[in-house]
Parts: sequence; structure tokens; C-alpha cells
Amino acid sequence: MDEKTKSEKEMLEKAKLPNKLASIYHPFYKGKIEIVPKCPVRTHDDFAIWYTPGVAEPCKEIHKNPEEAYSLTNKWNNVAIVTDGTRVLGLGDIGPLGAMPVMEGKSLLFKYLGGVDAFPICLNTKDPDEIIQAVKWITPSFGGVNLEDIAKPKCFYILERLRKETEIPVWHDDQQGTAAVVLAGFINALKVIGKKKSDVTVSLVGSGASNINIAKYIIAYGVKPGNIFMVDRKGILTKERKDLEMSEPVKWEYCLKTNDEQRTGGIEESMKGVDACIAASTPGPGVIQKEWVKNMADDAIVFPIANPVPEIWPWEAKEAGARIVATGRSDFPNQINNSLGFPGIFRGALEVRAKFITDGMCLVAAESIADAAEEKGLSENYIIPPMEDQDVFIRESVAIAMKAIDEGVARIKRSRDEIYGHSRVIIERAHKQTALLMKEKIIRPPPKV
Repeated sequence: MDEKTKSEKEMLEKAKLPNKLASIYHPFYKGKIEIVPKCPVRTHDDFAIWYTPGVAEPCKEIHKNPEEAYSLTNKWNNVAIVTDGTRVLGLGDIGPLGAMPVMEGKSLLFKYLGGVDAFPICLNTKDPDEIIQAVKWITPSFGGVNLEDIAKPKCFYILERLRKETEIPVWHDDQQGTAAVVLAGFINALKVIGKKKSDVTVSLVGSGASNINIAKYIIAYGVKPGNIFMVDRKGILTKERKDLEMSEPVKWEYCLKTNDEQRTGGIEESMKGVDACIAASTPGPGVIQKEWVKNMADDAIVFPIANPVPEIWPWEAKEAGARIVATGRSDFPNQINNSLGFPGIFRGALEVRAKFITDGMCLVAAESIADAAEEKGLSENYIIPPMEDQDVFIRESVAIAMKAIDEGVARIKRSRDEIYGHSRVIIERAHKQTALLMKEKIIRPPPKV
């Protein structure tokens, strides 16, 4: 076995390790989250304060003034993670029960990275109007809603309706979250290769919820719409794709505004000569071929971010000439993962009791993520901060909260220092709480493998 083959085999084994451990750890812990008290229970007499009869007092205050729910209950920090399980990771429609491990994982990340109490809500319906109604029914308990793993095109309809019909922030992480983090990495990748945003050409492999919003955000950042080539299962989006005009109006919008050259063909043709390729499509490997990367421009950027396996292995993209490669996985450099976005973004929205999470708020979140990495020194293998960088989430929180105040969607106004201080305290509390539970073995050590 030659050294190259041996090295590739080792990298493949490393890439498979998380799946192996997950199959052992999940049944051992029987879930990843639980509810624990945050108030003292010194004796059973305290229950008279926290429950009946004492609890009647805060109930009456909230009845008089519903805004008091933010002060007298945990509504201020609660987020619902809502899914119907129709588009889970790269697994597709595996249903609400199949989606539960992902939603629990999301809850864990919300808490540990952003200090947010998030609850998995897996709905046993695929009907978009029923999903909308279910979310509206549960909003009294929550300060925000994170829509997750809902298939398109209904995900666009659901988000649009809920943003109009609720008064708490509702966002779809596969749209806004992915796009914000991708934009952060893209901003810094351009800095590393020294190309201007107004000049670059971009292939977007996949035209689902993620890439449609990525297109929206990179255009807002300054990429020319005509320099973008989007590909779906039938090929590159062009003005001739009139089949989409009625069936998928959001995608049709990009048929009209992108692809000035009116290129036709598939993924290979969309990538020819472009400066960057962002793939959010079918899990690989093999969705993107090495030869196609070779045909990109010099100093190419390749973001194959499908989960659980990228469209092309990073080492293959590098061998083909890509200068910067980022994936959605933590076991390779440059992890482009929603987890860098949603914990800090919701932390900031909750800090000022925002009514919405606007696109403007997402763009400043992307810029704050990019700035955090740039301050540490950018390189080909460091265009975006790791999740271990706690300060990233605090900075995002401040950026989001201040933008919410500027845009008039915040219920309360707080100073930058207040937001920074409280965000730091609550995120550090989550870290310390987890560390203490592990130290005391209340969270058991994982089984040996």
C-alpha cells in the first residue's frame, strides 16, 4: 500500500469515527438533554413559593400585563425547535421520530454555546398550515422559534407566514442560519485569496432552502447576481426553466436574476472557470468530481457542506487544486456549521426580546463571525472560528441585539455593555453547569470503546 493510499484510508477511518461512537453513546445516555431546576429547593416548604399557593401571585401579574411573562417565567430564554422531519440532514424524510436525535442535539448546542433553553418539538404532520397553527398555539411558552429540517418549498411558506403572524422571532435555520455562517466563511475566504466580491463567480450546487438563502446573502454582501450559477436536479437555473414559475416561485426568482451567461448543463458546467463553489445538496462523496474542481479558476474556493458526508472529500478537492476547502464537519479544517450561528443569534434576539430576526440581523451576525476569525489571523485552514471560541457567540449576541434595536424590532433597549455582560454570564453558566455535572458524575462518563 503506497503512502497516499494509506493516508486516504486513515482519513476515511477518522471520518467514520463519529458515526461509530454515536451508535454506542446514544443508547447509553438515552437522550442528550433533560430539565433541571434553576431555583433553590432548601426544604419542601419552598414548593409553596414555586408552586401553590405562592405561584398565584406571578400568575395574576402576568394576567394583568402579559409582558411580565418575560420577567416572571423562563419565556425570556425558551426557544422551540420545530420540525416535521421531512428533510433531516442528508437523510431526507425520516419523520418526526427519526428527527428527534437531531433536535435533541440542537437543544444541546443551543444551551452549551448560547445559554438558550431549547426544546425539541417534533410534529406528527406534514401539512404546512397545520405546522403554522401548531407553532402559533405554543408561542405563549417561548421567546423564539427555530424551524428545522422542513422540506421545500413549504419551508418558505411556513416561515413567511409565521414571521407575519407571530410576535416572537421565528426563523428557519436551514435558510437563515446556514446562509449566515456560509457568508462568514465566504467573506474571509475571499480575503485569503485576494479576490474582490464584485468580480467573483460562484457555482451554487443545490437550489434548496440553504442555497437559495446563501444566494440572497452573498448578493446582499456584494456578489453580482449574474455571476451566480445555481443548479438543481434538472440542471442550471435559467430563464428558460419556466416549469418553476408556478411550482416554485422562490426558485423562479433566481432563474430570472442569476446566470447572465445563460449557461446550461449540470454541476460540471456550473463549476467551469468559477472562483467559488458552494454545495448544499446531496451527501457524498462523489457528487462533485475532482475533474470539475480542476476546471475551476485558480485559487478556487470549495465549500461542500452537505451532512453527514460532504459532496467531495476535502483532500480530494485540495488534490484537484482548490486553495480553500470548508465542510460542515468538525473533523476537518474550516467547519461551516449552523452551530456557529443560531446559539449566538438567538442569544442576541432574546436579550432584547426581539419580535423578528431580520435579514439585516443575520448579515451583521455573519460579519461578527468573520471578524472574530480575522482577528486571530486568517489562513487557508482558518477562515472561520471553531465552536470552542466562546467569545464568537457573545459578539454575535451583541451584534444581533444592537441591530434589532436599530431596526426597531426590539421590545426593550439595553446598552452594548449590558448585552455583552449578560450574554457572557449566561453562556459561562452553561459551561460551568455542564462541567460540574460531569465532575460530580451526574453526567456519567461515556462507555469505553
